[in-house]
Amino acid sequence: MIRIVGLSATLPNYLDVARFLRVNPFLGLFYFDTRFRPVPLGTTFIGVKAIKPLQQLQDMDSVCYDKVFSMVQKGHQVMVFVHARNSTVRTAMVLRETAQQKGQLSIFECQGDVNSSSGYGLAFKTISRSRNKQLVELFSSGFAIHHAGMLRCDRSLVEKYFQEGFIKVLVCTSTLAWGVNLPAHAVIIKGTEIYDAKHGSFVDLGILDVLQIFGRAGRPQFDSSGHGTIITSHDKLSHYLSLLTNQFPIESNFLASLADNLNAEIALGTISNIDEAVEWLSYTYLSVRMKMNPQVYGINYNDVMEDPSLEKKCREFIQIAARSLDKANMIRFNERTGDLNITDLGRTASHYYIKYDTVEIFNELMKPIMADSDILSMVSQAQEFQQLKVRDDELNELDDLTLMNCVIPVSGGSENLHGKVNILLQTYLSRGRVQSFSLMSDSSYISQNAGRIVRALFEIVLRKNNPILAGRFLTVGKMFEQQLWDFQSPLRQFTSLSFEILQKIEDINLTVDRIRDMDHREIGKLLRHPRMGEHVKKCAEEFPLLDIEETMQPITRTVLRIRLTVKANFRWNDKVHGKTSQSYWIWVEDPDSNFMYHHEYFVITKKQVVKNEAQELVMTIPLVEPLPPQYYIRAISDHWLGCEVYVPLTFQHLILPETHPPHTDLLSLQPLPVKALGSEALESLYKYSHFNPVQTQIFHCLYHTDVNVLLGAPTGSGKTVAAEIAMFRVFREYPGTKVVYIAPLKALVRERIEDWKMRLTQKLGKTVVELTGDASPDARAMAAADVVVTTPEKWDGVSRSWSTRAYVRDVSLIVIDEIHLLGEERGPVLEIIVSR
Repeated sequence: MIRIVGLSATLPNYLDVARFLRVNPFLGLFYFDTRFRPVPLGTTFIGVKAIKPLQQLQDMDSVCYDKVFSMVQKGHQVMVFVHARNSTVRTAMVLRETAQQKGQLSIFECQGDVNSSSGYGLAFKTISRSRNKQLVELFSSGFAIHHAGMLRCDRSLVEKYFQEGFIKVLVCTSTLAWGVNLPAHAVIIKGTEIYDAKHGSFVDLGILDVLQIFGRAGRPQFDSSGHGTIITSHDKLSHYLSLLTNQFPIESNFLASLADNLNAEIALGTISNIDEAVEWLSYTYLSVRMKMNPQVYGINYNDVMEDPSLEKKCREFIQIAARSLDKANMIRFNERTGDLNITDLGRTASHYYIKYDTVEIFNELMKPIMADSDILSMVSQAQEFQQLKVRDDELNELDDLTLMNCVIPVSGGSENLHGKVNILLQTYLSRGRVQSFSLMSDSSYISQNAGRIVRALFEIVLRKNNPILAGRFLTVGKMFEQQLWDFQSPLRQFTSLSFEILQKIEDINLTVDRIRDMDHREIGKLLRHPRMGEHVKKCAEEFPLLDIEETMQPITRTVLRIRLTVKANFRWNDKVHGKTSQSYWIWVEDPDSNFMYHHEYFVITKKQVVKNEAQELVMTIPLVEPLPPQYYIRAISDHWLGCEVYVPLTFQHLILPETHPPHTDLLSLQPLPVKALGSEALESLYKYSHFNPVQTQIFHCLYHTDVNVLLGAPTGSGKTVAAEIAMFRVFREYPGTKVVYIAPLKALVRERIEDWKMRLTQKLGKTVVELTGDASPDARAMAAADVVVTTPEKWDGVSRSWSTRAYVRDVSLIVIDEIHLLGEERGPVLEIIVSR
């Protein structure tokens, strides 16, 4: 059992959340309102009457300064919250300039010796080394800025020095309220309009953000009170007053990501049909809020009256999401039965956390053959990057980055979001230097997610058996992992080689294979660095290539068995390869049709490399006539860029087995008399004097040889008698051994038992035993039986312990009736019986 504990400082509808968490309201629910706040909070609401945007902004700056000055004069620290990254710098500069104009700047400056080696002096020297010039300039006056676009080290310094009191006024975005516990005596929210990229317009700051920001006011260790101020336009004043006095409940946003979550549950196997999905939805917070406030979720009160549990509406939501997933080929949704089955695409999307919207984009843009420009353009349009913004102040730098770092043409240009993502992806691969802090933050986010998205694309096309695209996506994925272009030398993956040496290797076009074939002195001369020749050769010999030898064996004219002997062709180094293993993808492809016939994940361990041990892989692939000129075996490292081995499979001298007719010709033979059995007792079992044409033709094979037989013949052509002929050979040639007759249905088993007990038991004295779910004879009865009539499942269970059951080892003949069921649901049981 898992215990869940929920904590919050800003939760108005706590009863709903308690219901969602399955909390017993009498034992596990605790709610302490603002009366219990350790530091009482005073609030001030200021409405600016100016309507013109510029005048309104100036009035807000003026009011903000007055409030900040009032607090700092009393010895308090202040946090000013704004709603855009560039606004932090602008507001801090305006406050500083206003203080300067009024001759009040000394109030904000920290009283300390700049030249001292501790305290403020040390802080000043540390901040001075920052690349953020605006932060350095502001810090000397007691101001600072903080937002997600800054470097992590700069943000950490600002947090540290604000806590130590060296910063009097911190201008920041709301990320500081949610992400970091950094309280101040007073907080000021300057403006309540934030830009919503999804809607493309400004929207009001949410009440949860307001409460969270106000939660920063007041430090329990230092203050006896805190103060929160909202500066907004006059028309919004009453709105925020009512929100804070009558808090609105928190609603669920689960519907927006229902498709992704449903796909994940289907992939896990916890949901297999609509009914289970509806039950799953009943455990969500959405289910709780739908009943409390249905109109928010598009449900009218008539629906609630008709269906208080809202099960129909839940079913409708699930069906809409299921249809969307089915349309995107992520699941298979059977409208008639309600069954939900995951596809390879849906499983891959769930495994790599790829959004449903992104999968739809990939389905639309993916082609059988794609250039690198198409691949990067498609990755750039992934919904995972939609929260990023194109900022006007970044456009010039993005254009510069395009000129300096972009090897592949950028579709869309820097003014579009997907163009910006594309530029930053290529800048990351080129190891270009980004100047703007907001671009640094975006670049870091993009580079962290691009590898995951491309890996997902690789698995998608791998399951589509497209070798060209699979190889390309795997290469692009490794490019992001190694931060390297594929046209650069693979030796760049060795960190011990200097940039100058690598540049020379690329300039003279030295490949890994050429370096391996050369003497280290020769390499040193070519690089004009004799001492590095040996080290470069050592790196080339540690590059993890494979040696592959193949042999082919046609099983039939349409099936080919390939046996691969795989050995390491490199020297192991723990610093380079780790201490465990190296992994590869090996597949067989037809270059003419761009089709992959087989693929598998291959691992070679350190021990196998060190001891030069070979591994054997056996794969069976189809052959299509006329035979293609050749197939290729391709082995690609899962992590190392440029580490690929090709082995051609040439069919020029391949000798195929002879073709066989589609069916056995029925020979024109005289019907064979029953007397051919050579036993009056056996002849007496049949009321007719001669066998039919099919039985006549196969009699010799069944009665006089021990070869395996597959008999396919129409219903009523005497297949049961054919089985009996084979049984008679066992009775004659191998007395004391057993015959097992396997029929797929209990009805067929009973029919055989009734027939053979009359004929074989009464006339031949043979013991016939039934082994089904209805009849389970003991070991003694089984040991005494001559004929066992059973079902596949029962014989599977018995034969598993063949080594300890003598009666199983005594079997000399198995007859499988209705063997065409091999391809049906029970086929695997028949397969394992025959294999065993």
